[in-house]
Amino acid sequence: MTTPVRLAVIYYSSTGFSAEIAKEISQAAEKAGAEVRLLKAAELAPEAAIASNQAWAAHAAESAGVPEATAADVEWADAIVFGTPTRFGNISSQLKQFIDTLGGLWAQGKLANKVYSGFVTTATAHGGQESTLLALYNSIHHFGGIIVSPGYTDPVKFVDGNPYGTSHVDAQGNNPVGEQTRNAARHQAERVVQVAAALKAGLA
Repeated sequence: MTTPVRLAVIYYSSTGFSAEIAKEISQAAEKAGAEVRLLKAAELAPEAAIASNQAWAAHAAESAGVPEATAADVEWADAIVFGTPTRFGNISSQLKQFIDTLGGLWAQGKLANKVYSGFVTTATAHGGQESTLLALYNSIHHFGGIIVSPGYTDPVKFVDGNPYGTSHVDAQGNNPVGEQTRNAARHQAERVVQVAAALKAGLA
C-alpha cells in the first residue's frame, strides 16, 4: 500500500476569510485520506497596522495557535495548496516572502514533481482573483511543480465559475464564506489528493 498523500495547506489571512477556506480544504483532504498540515505564512505587518483594524486584530488573536509554515513543511509534503488574499492583483507579500525562502530547496531540486494548487479571496467581485492565482502559479513553473487546478471537472465549478482555483468575494468583510465557496474548496482538495496519490504511486 502507498503511504497517504502528505498535504501542506499554507495560507496568509489578515481578517480570516482565507483561513476559513484553508480549514475547509484541510478537512476535505483529510476525509479524502491525506495527512494534512494546516499552516500560516508569518505576518510581516507592524503591530500598529494590525491594531488599527478590528477584524485584523481579532483574527491575529484567533489564529495565534496556528503553526507558521517552514521550508521543512514544503519538503515533507507531496502536495501544497497555497492561499492568499489578493494585493493589487497579486499575492500577498506575506505569502510571497515565504515562497522566496524556498530557494534552498529549489536549488536542490526538492520543489519539483510535487502537486501545487491555490485559492484566493478578494474584497470585490473579480478584484484580481484570476491574476492572483496566475501570478502564484508562475512560481510553480520555476519549481518544476505540477499545477492541479480544479478546472471545470465537477458541477460545483460551473456554479463558482473559477477554473484556476477556489475564490471568494468577502465584500469588504460583509460576505461570509458560504456553501458555494466551500463546495469548490472541497472539490479542489479532493482533486489535489487524487492526483497527488496517483503521481506518488506512479513514481514509487
